[in-house]
Amino acid sequence: MKKILAKLSEIYDKRYKQLLIFPLVMLILSLAVIGGLYIKTGDFFYKGVSLKGGTTITVQANETVDVDQLKLLLIKGTGEDVVVRELSRAGTQLGVIVETTAQDPGKTVELIKQNVHATTINTETTGPSLGASFFREAIIAVIIAFVFMAIVILIYFRNPVTSSYIVLCGLCDILFAWAMTIVLGIKISTAGIAAMLMLIGYSVDTDILLTTRVLKREGEIFEKVKGALSTGTTMTFAAMAATGIAYLTMPSEVLKQIMLILFFGLVADLWNTWITNVGLLRLYLEKKNKNVRT
Repeated sequence: MKKILAKLSEIYDKRYKQLLIFPLVMLILSLAVIGGLYIKTGDFFYKGVSLKGGTTITVQANETVDVDQLKLLLIKGTGEDVVVRELSRAGTQLGVIVETTAQDPGKTVELIKQNVHATTINTETTGPSLGASFFREAIIAVIIAFVFMAIVILIYFRNPVTSSYIVLCGLCDILFAWAMTIVLGIKISTAGIAAMLMLIGYSVDTDILLTTRVLKREGEIFEKVKGALSTGTTMTFAAMAATGIAYLTMPSEVLKQIMLILFFGLVADLWNTWITNVGLLRLYLEKKNKNVRT
């Protein structure tokens, strides 16, 4: 086991340039997924009812509901575009969530009552103009938050090169999480946009830790990286465990979406911090030290 760890450490130390290929491929794939959806639909992600308008119906039932059968029944009965998702907690079905493009959910609710032994039915309707307004404001909020994050990092490190590495890694984390929502067919709601805002903070903390250790402490670069790696991965795995458990146990679809986006962003942060940022920092410092010597 020690020999394996020693070999991995040697590869991580000596072949960091080649390792940069992996995060580059992941970035290209993420952009390809997002771009492919835009070419296909004209949207950069699947929009939920709260962003494009429609009605969300939350149904709690005292019996197991066949999601596929209910979906077919509602589409046939209403002629509307309908999405039906299971509402569950810890693997136990509590009911279903129905999303429909219909502004008047009366017919849909009546069909649900006829075919599901529901204990409670709650409806929430969002108009198209209100959904579009939510979408514009949410995107503006994400852009402003990202810009201010970049400014704060630049002020703290006072080095545009290393600061840009942190911003790049944070952006790559968000793009990967974004692409995964497309791959899984998740319809992003305002909660999903909120998760992207949260991810801006989650995704740069380990990068700031790494950059601070490498630039502001004495010693060999790789030894400083290893010290930061131990602390940073502990932080990330702890956050991944928390978001993963929350996703599996929470019945709320809103919270599930937030936790899932954060989880994928944290997964991407492992390679974007400890391969991308490490590799770029080492290249920068090696070039800088070489120029000083000459």
